[in-house]
Amino acid sequence: MKAALMTAPLQISVVELPVPEVEPDEVLVKVMAVGVCGSDIHYYEHGRIGPYVVKKPIILGHECAGIVVACGEKANRFSPGDRVAIEPGVTCGRCDACKQGRYNLCPDVQFLATPPVDGAFVQYIAHREDFLFPIPDHLSFEEAALNEPFSVGIHALRRAGFQPGQTVAIIGMGPVGLMAVAAAKSFGASRILVSDVEVNRLKAATLLGATDILLAGDDASAEIIRLTNGVGVDVALETAGHPRALKTALSSLRRGGKLSIVGLPPVDEVGMQVPFICDNEIDIYGIFRYANTYPQGIQFLSSGLVDIQTMITDRYPLEQAQEAMERARTNKAGSLKVMVYPNPIA
Repeated sequence: MKAALMTAPLQISVVELPVPEVEPDEVLVKVMAVGVCGSDIHYYEHGRIGPYVVKKPIILGHECAGIVVACGEKANRFSPGDRVAIEPGVTCGRCDACKQGRYNLCPDVQFLATPPVDGAFVQYIAHREDFLFPIPDHLSFEEAALNEPFSVGIHALRRAGFQPGQTVAIIGMGPVGLMAVAAAKSFGASRILVSDVEVNRLKAATLLGATDILLAGDDASAEIIRLTNGVGVDVALETAGHPRALKTALSSLRRGGKLSIVGLPPVDEVGMQVPFICDNEIDIYGIFRYANTYPQGIQFLSSGLVDIQTMITDRYPLEQAQEAMERARTNKAGSLKVMVYPNPIA
């Protein structure tokens, strides 16, 4: 099979590798669509994210979907020809975090495209069957692949106890922020206020369900307060990974509001308005990936309530994985979501 192998920062080569053999509890999937994630770009450009360091050639890509082609002897949930979304983090199922249902915190997780685990820029991948989820025929492989970043928004809203009819501010309209807009609409938000520095991303947010758009700036939180009649929003999501965005998200909240921090700032420590947090009894939630979101995400995406196809701006075959990564790296203003196709879609 063909695979796109990152051999050094900013260098990807398409190579021939053996099709993986499946373990008894695994399924072999023909990969049809893979989204390029910000973490892929970070590994591609810098060779590391925090403690995760690329020490040998690695295959990137973890937002993926495809077709089952073979099943291990103990894998009985799927049959060849089934269309599936692939949840990329395979956990142990035995630790306290897994047993408590918070398996995203499993210390032994094997997450696609997180060193040293290879990812999905391949034609075939072997994956444990309990991390595969069936998708209906009318849901495209692209949409199913985007269930991965969509799950981050679902998890961030769930952690904050978001309820239908509530208001939400989402600060940062990168791909994760845009998917959070789609998640908020799916959850029945009455008002979705978003902020970003790029006009084209704000326009994309309106197509996904944003009700109010604001250019990022020092007065963004004040404008959110004004638009909510001086009250503030019930929930805020910080999805930009920037200290100023975090300040905006926090300052946008009503008394008793809830903040989910999704984005990671470039520094380990940032200042926060502790008197505001205490005086208003703000609840703050850290967000690390997601857990138990894939079935609900597929249900939301299958409903047709949001059209996330509008996010896909660039498409490349696997042979042009290098070009796809460069497009995502260098055209952040113009490209929303870059997709790679390891196998042709009929």
